[in-house]
Amino acid sequence: MLNTDLTGKRAAVTAGANGLGLVIAETLKDAGADVYVCDIDPEAINSLPSGLTGTVVDVSDPDLVDGWLLNIVKDGIDILINNAGISGPTAAIEDISTEDWQTCLRTNLDAMFFCSRRVASAMKKTNDGVIINLSSTAGFLGMPLRAPYVAAKFAIVGLTKTLAMELGPHGVRVNAIAPGSINGPRMDRVIAAHAETDDLEVEDVRRMYTRGVSMGRFQDPDEIADLILYLTSDHGRSINGQLLSVDGHTETLYPRDM
Repeated sequence: MLNTDLTGKRAAVTAGANGLGLVIAETLKDAGADVYVCDIDPEAINSLPSGLTGTVVDVSDPDLVDGWLLNIVKDGIDILINNAGISGPTAAIEDISTEDWQTCLRTNLDAMFFCSRRVASAMKKTNDGVIINLSSTAGFLGMPLRAPYVAAKFAIVGLTKTLAMELGPHGVRVNAIAPGSINGPRMDRVIAAHAETDDLEVEDVRRMYTRGVSMGRFQDPDEIADLILYLTSDHGRSINGQLLSVDGHTETLYPRDM
């Protein structure tokens, strides 16, 4: 039987009051960790389940990230889950504004840098720690009409491997997870945006996405959370610098026909 007890561990989860982030936070809490979440949504923070400590933070703002994390790391931190991200625009490259490009990269990529640099010293001092960055199947496959999102998710893989090299000698493990299409409202919005841009029916686009996966199905949030639990427990003690997919094997993110 797997022992995934995290009692005594302190974990921070970005965008942890909604969707996948909330499932991750609750999974870590149920394993015994003290979990601190941030989210940009005040209503979600005010509605957090018992046992989770939440703060309203826009992770694209380094000063707000510092204010949140420095208050946590002073008492020690063992786990950082860089989950925050946005879909960004769905548009041809020539139609993407500079502002939309920069907003997507700042939220999806820069925020991971802001958070990771604030926990690194504390983890190095204890010669222990785990950082997990949420990438995507878009982090190893291109996808038309999603240039900023794909660029950010590819960059996350490079950041992950570099931090694994830098922090590994100090006992800190850094990995990335590449979810596929996750059942839930966020994926529904992505599909709706794609349908609108390509003038397709929503259900046709959903079938396209499903056809691109060998197993022919989307994933549930708990499948990603369970892998994170494994990686943050002692079972993952030698897993470092990896991009691990939970996606049913994505063959393509953009089938050319239906």
